[in-house]
Amino acid sequence: MTTSNTVLTDNFGRLHNYLRISLIEKCNLRCTYCMPAEGIPLSPKKELMTADEIFQIAQIFVNHGVDKIRLTGGEPLLRKDFPEICSKLAQLNTNLSITTNGILIDRYFDVLKSAQIESVNISLDTLIASKFNTITLRDQFDKVMSNLQLLIAHDFKVKINVVLMRGFNENEIVDFIKLTHLLPISIRFIEFMPFAGNQWDKSKMVNEMEILEQATSYFAPEKVSKLTDEKNFTARKFQIKGFTGDFGIISSITNPFCDGCNRIRLTANGKIKNCLFSNEETDLLTSLRNGADLPELISNCLQKKFKTRSGMSTSEKMNDPKLHFDNRSMIAIGG
Repeated sequence: MTTSNTVLTDNFGRLHNYLRISLIEKCNLRCTYCMPAEGIPLSPKKELMTADEIFQIAQIFVNHGVDKIRLTGGEPLLRKDFPEICSKLAQLNTNLSITTNGILIDRYFDVLKSAQIESVNISLDTLIASKFNTITLRDQFDKVMSNLQLLIAHDFKVKINVVLMRGFNENEIVDFIKLTHLLPISIRFIEFMPFAGNQWDKSKMVNEMEILEQATSYFAPEKVSKLTDEKNFTARKFQIKGFTGDFGIISSITNPFCDGCNRIRLTANGKIKNCLFSNEETDLLTSLRNGADLPELISNCLQKKFKTRSGMSTSEKMNDPKLHFDNRSMIAIGG
């Protein structure tokens, strides 16, 4: 039996105290980099975690050292029992946050407040309504912007996640950074990553160096300040001098941050992944229903974690589709 202080530590000494829980595989947008054009086969309802099962599994993680939980999807606010899930998880005395596309924020605003969710990440890849419709296949831009303003007005800690794709939105980098002039928000530029069905190739990716080149070219090098990165950071943070907010770069491909990784992912059908890029999973939900020892399974899963990107430690390996296209699509992982 694995002891409690080692269950969440892998072979490289990394303690995984951050659990990301996908609540649902469905989404009310159809972003092309996240969901394949033909959609994905959805898990039958009986194979998805119930609210009680989400709480039970989360509680095991918390008992062994998890102190931060993020709710993801799909679109997590599509769960009809979202208020019940939040109410249960709020009892665990952890830092509870959420990643959402923002469309339903106003409907669940009071639920977020009640569960003491103070940090909200909004996925938004363009500031142009017509381009939003193109990438999401839905006409919801105004709703997202309205709910973004609602969150800011009520002092939520807001981050905007921007997946950059060459030929689509790399010309909006400066416009996103300009949002941080007066708004207390953090923009997070994310390198386009390979997942099943998203037509990834390296030429579509806008890398960390290019982002910084645009920032320094427009604002001047002396105006772009490097901020201190958080412990277990994913985004390397910067700020334009005199601006209220900041911006960060999540460079999973060109400058990975695996050495400090503290994240483990739980999919909506109850499987854990020890790395976003891994195609291996451990089924906790079936084991929970069968009365098996979950801490032992969790520990075994983490002991198999590679040092870097599920073993894809070089650009050659990242460019080999056989190594990453048998992974889930992003919508089925939960980010």
